[in-house]
Amino acid sequence: MRVSARARIVGWMLAVVGLALSVSIFATWTFLQTGFDSRVEHELENEVEKLRKYGDNNRSVTDVEVLLEGYLAINSPDRYETFFSIVDGQPHRVTAIPPPVRLDTDGELVARLATATRTVSGDVETDGGRVRYAVIPVKMTADPRPAHFVVAIFYDMHRNEIVEAVRVLGLSALAAMALAGAAGWFVAGRVLAPVRLVSQTAEQISDSSDLTRRLDVPGDDDVAALAGTFNHMLDRLERAFLVQRNFLDDAGHELRTPITVIRGHLELMGDDPADRAETLALVTDELERMNRIVDDLLTLAKSEQPGFLSLDTVELADLTVSVVAKARALGERKWRVDEVAEARVPADRQRLTQALMQLAANAFRHTKDGDLIAVGSAVRDGRVDLWVRDSGPGVALADRERIFSRFARGAGRTGAHDGAGLGLAIVRSIAEAHGGLVQVTESPGGGACFVISIPLWEVR
Repeated sequence: MRVSARARIVGWMLAVVGLALSVSIFATWTFLQTGFDSRVEHELENEVEKLRKYGDNNRSVTDVEVLLEGYLAINSPDRYETFFSIVDGQPHRVTAIPPPVRLDTDGELVARLATATRTVSGDVETDGGRVRYAVIPVKMTADPRPAHFVVAIFYDMHRNEIVEAVRVLGLSALAAMALAGAAGWFVAGRVLAPVRLVSQTAEQISDSSDLTRRLDVPGDDDVAALAGTFNHMLDRLERAFLVQRNFLDDAGHELRTPITVIRGHLELMGDDPADRAETLALVTDELERMNRIVDDLLTLAKSEQPGFLSLDTVELADLTVSVVAKARALGERKWRVDEVAEARVPADRQRLTQALMQLAANAFRHTKDGDLIAVGSAVRDGRVDLWVRDSGPGVALADRERIFSRFARGAGRTGAHDGAGLGLAIVRSIAEAHGGLVQVTESPGGGACFVISIPLWEVR
């Protein structure tokens, strides 16, 4: 049988509360019982001492009956107590306050008590329950008759008051547990409501694949933190599904054409060796292009993941010079270092190199022999600017934002289109991964200037 978390919480709470109350009631009972036994013994001892003092103060009395009558007249028993005297083996006097049960009428008890030669205490069962007594022998030189004074405390009657108090305490504890259970059920329901909301939201997402739903749990407790963590998880899942969907859409969009070209040429390929060689060369070229496209798409997909960057301390001057040295292999242009920043920045050197090389390759495609391509770096207003500029035709104002989208191509010097249109999208993803941005402006000498700007301290 499935037990809800709410029921388990309330059950464990009641178990703990019940155990605590049981221990408390048992401790109270033990304390009251021990205290009561101590008071009974003290009361018996006190009565013995009071009778002795009374006898010492009334040595002039020569009749034992008169002595005991006088003591009974001035010494009234407390509640559930009684005093009586025995003279010459027979009941003599009893207190004026009627006791719950007359003990002096029990001949067997009186005869046994009359045999005491020293102060003796004990218990006896009566119709009123257990009675604890003390019998005190009274001896007088002037009156040789044997006499005894008996102090009796109705133990069970006193004890019943303790039992009743503990019973009321137990009933109060049960009532308190019932109220605690009701309050706990209500509070557990309120506390677990966000958890149920998490479960319902997860179930609805599972049924509908809608990752845009979020939990709204106010407060700053653990449950609100759980809801916040769940929302963060949904954010990451939504981004992951979006990356996956974009990757599939992009791959299907861009790979469909080369696949169609390859299949068409293979279907038309004849037996002529020259024709076969030409077809194989074309197929190889298309496969290489497909490989570049897949690599670019994987780079874009990885850019959305937390481990995209491998941070290290990057020397900006060394980075700038090394990029120009590597870019010279692209072809004949006037390669130049504009400016270098003598600073160090926490960043991913390989990714920044990749972005700058992509910008250099883009500049190379849009320039001709003898045109200028310059790379530079500088620290400005707490930011690091890395740029690649050229003396080519530049970028039209209307295209300066569009060209950073996936599969967007800008017109080259001759109006031709090169590549799959993923290079500048990769540059933007690298800049954004570093907490920065990339933009294109007009170069001071004409042409385009692509600037990657990242903060010195903020890297995700």
